[in-house]
Amino acid sequence: MSENQPILQMTDIHKQFPGVKALSGVNFQLFPGEVHALMGENGAGKSTLIKVLTGVYAIDQGYVEMDQESIKINSPLDAQQAGISTVYQEVNLCPNLSVAENMFIGREPRRFGRILWKKMNLDAAELLKKRMNLEIDVTLPLHNYSVAVQQLIAIARAVSISAKVLILDEPTSSLDRGEVMQLFTVMTRLKKEGLAILFVTHFLDQVYEISDRITILRNGEFVGEYMAEKLSRIDLVSKMIGKELHLLEDLPKSSNDKGLNAEVLIEAYSLGKKGSIEATDLTIHKGEIVGLAGLLGSGRTEFARLLFAADRADSGKLKFTDSNETIHSPRQAIDQGIAFCSENRKTEGIIDDLTIRENMILALQATRGWFNTIPRKRQNEIADEYIRALNINPPNPEHLIKNLSGGNQQKVLLARWLLMNPKLLILDEPTRGIDIGAKAEIQKLVLSLSQKGMSVLFISSELEEVLRVSQRIAVLRDRKKVKEMSGEEISQRNVMKAIAGG
Repeated sequence: MSENQPILQMTDIHKQFPGVKALSGVNFQLFPGEVHALMGENGAGKSTLIKVLTGVYAIDQGYVEMDQESIKINSPLDAQQAGISTVYQEVNLCPNLSVAENMFIGREPRRFGRILWKKMNLDAAELLKKRMNLEIDVTLPLHNYSVAVQQLIAIARAVSISAKVLILDEPTSSLDRGEVMQLFTVMTRLKKEGLAILFVTHFLDQVYEISDRITILRNGEFVGEYMAEKLSRIDLVSKMIGKELHLLEDLPKSSNDKGLNAEVLIEAYSLGKKGSIEATDLTIHKGEIVGLAGLLGSGRTEFARLLFAADRADSGKLKFTDSNETIHSPRQAIDQGIAFCSENRKTEGIIDDLTIRENMILALQATRGWFNTIPRKRQNEIADEYIRALNINPPNPEHLIKNLSGGNQQKVLLARWLLMNPKLLILDEPTRGIDIGAKAEIQKLVLSLSQKGMSVLFISSELEEVLRVSQRIAVLRDRKKVKEMSGEEISQRNVMKAIAGG
């Protein structure tokens, strides 16, 4: 395979958006008859590279070759005509149309302008049987079938349109183990037929199960290309995460043994949700900082949402020790003293057109009811107090929050929940997308809250950050907890080994 010429070659690809360098000098090549995994953490540039390759974004610099000939891809249609098809994580077919209609939409067999329905149904059934080993009634609406079958139908459609390069973007994220194996069987068959497959996933086990070659991106830059069999899992994780410890050297380190002997605050017993996170146990003590470590897609956010009851668990239970109550809803969680600062501050946190003051008091006002308004004088006092305490800039409570930097928006959200004086503060990626100074301030705040007796569940993609603030760390991999460590056991190598597995 390595002696063949690549069917696709991308060289020195650059793509910039206002204020963001999404891709910088990225190289990528794809050979016929191989599965090539594209790996990288959130913000690494994987999605941008795929969108450049499929004509969604124009390239700022660099060039693309197919079969050793330079090509211009200015639209998804150009990509399709060049022989490049994509199947996305969310199946982008029409659930109300039949399977056959979905497979041939826009290119139905016709005679004298009329669709030949019988021929289309026969062709669809034959294509699914031959390429996917799938025998189903193609006249039924697509929504009659499972997500796994819909994925196979989408792949069959993509392969029938252009049979050179197939891009599978997170195709297994909604599939169970049996469905994943069914998909892998199809991928293996297509590979043997000479198709080149670009595979994007966050599941390490799946990468090593199906991939021949791996390309790693980090922060929009090309890290390297490796044969899967020659790259160890821990080296893969190390190259994906990178090392930036020197940036945070001046921060105080959490005392790793604090909290372990304290009273239990909350216990999760076999808490899980199908398709999100397998049954997981976790205990959090009073005044303890527990870190959740793992790659993107490992189940960290999904578990945090179950703890806050933002998503309904379908196994296990969540018990708040102080009241001996089980928690079934966010309202109950807030009443019991749990606060959740979501990773998605833009859509699940800030209200763009409200001021700093208005955003800050939202949760507190909600607990009082909308007819028992917090007096304006008290609102101003609260805003001024937290603007000073958290060093929010600009220090004007009437400034619209949408005009603040990401770091200052994050501080406003923290203030909103600190106003509630929670017993447990869940912080999901509290420092994502903010500068190093703001990161340091937020980490110092987390440590000081713990010292005052508040429990914190701390989630971050930056491993050094989790190591720095956590007294205990639970490691997640491929939607399940694989390791829990504390004290002397906590080290970057031990956590990375647990993340890598195998």
